Amino acid sequence: MGGCHLARVSEYLPYLSLSILMRSILFVILFLAGGNGFARNQADSSWSHQPTLHLSGLADVYYVYDFNQPASIKRQAFLFNHNRHNEFNLNLGLIKLYLEHSKYRANFSLHAGTYGNDNYASEPGLLKNIFEANIGISLNEKNNLWLDAGIMPSHIGFESAISMDNWTLTRSLLAENSPYYSSGAKLTFNPNEKWELAGLILNGWQRIQRLEGNSLPSFGTQLKFSPNESTTLNWSTFIGTVDPDQLRRMRYFNNFYGQFQLTDRFGLITGFDFGVQQEFKGSSDYDIWLSPVIIAQFSIDQRWKAAMRAEYYQDQKGILIPTETRNGFRTSGLSMNLDYRPSPFLICRIEGRRMTGGDAIFDTKTSTSRKNFILGASMAIRFSGGF
Repeated sequence: MGGCHLARVSEYLPYLSLSILMRSILFVILFLAGGNGFARNQADSSWSHQPTLHLSGLADVYYVYDFNQPASIKRQAFLFNHNRHNEFNLNLGLIKLYLEHSKYRANFSLHAGTYGNDNYASEPGLLKNIFEANIGISLNEKNNLWLDAGIMPSHIGFESAISMDNWTLTRSLLAENSPYYSSGAKLTFNPNEKWELAGLILNGWQRIQRLEGNSLPSFGTQLKFSPNESTTLNWSTFIGTVDPDQLRRMRYFNNFYGQFQLTDRFGLITGFDFGVQQEFKGSSDYDIWLSPVIIAQFSIDQRWKAAMRAEYYQDQKGILIPTETRNGFRTSGLSMNLDYRPSPFLICRIEGRRMTGGDAIFDTKTSTSRKNFILGASMAIRFSGGF
């Protein structure tokens, strides 16, 4: 009986440690925000002010030619944006309603395109077409403590699914293989203009619907520091599992990045992902994956910009990118793109990208190759208005 009791206690240790961690984070945020702010917030007359409803939309159409000429139109299993060969297509079409108020907010958006087809493949039914659906409420008088819940953009990384907001046309390998979206609740505190702290409870690693058979929620944190308008430093984490309870391997993930506008014309982004996952349930041994990236952007004039990216991704055990090859996924990449932006609402882009693997992992017409080179082009447009 004693041995069984100890086994049951050890089984619940992950729950206890994660619960203690998240409670500590939430307590710190709430304490820093000021405990008596909630009572004052209830009496704030601004709650009765009329909110503003915004409508916005986006369309990102593209063409990519893969010089490996893969047999399939879909180029790579580990890419989720602009991932069709020799075909004109829609990467992301988006329509969004945004409700804005000083005390509450809401977002609802639907999407279509090859990005959604590839990245939401595990979601059931109509959930595949929900890009964002969340509600937020201010928890104090200063409006610097917010609780948001629903389907939200991920707190991880510097690249989003919206191409116009990124420095490069295609996404970095580390962005493509970390969450673009999440579903859960997020508590965000901004003590001042320089700092942002957040704690999250999530349904899983990029999941809207919780994995069947998994009873353990996932957790996340974010710490962002912007000492001035030219610099942003960020550390985001994820703690959880991607398995059902009987197979549960714990996953611990860190994302670091810094964004620097060094001059009026020259900017730099450096990023690094590092994650570990148990080899099997209860194991003290962990498999690791990591990815560094650096992106430099140069503004030629008000309409033209150029960017260059160097990156590396190592996942030898195939945690996120299984290859069934001797060296696993060990890939370096270089890319260069040129952007023409005649209007803040329209951008035309072209990019060349070369990737080199440790093994022959890139599909060709008849076999596989260690190397891959593509040329891609895109036009994206955005509109918005208020009611």
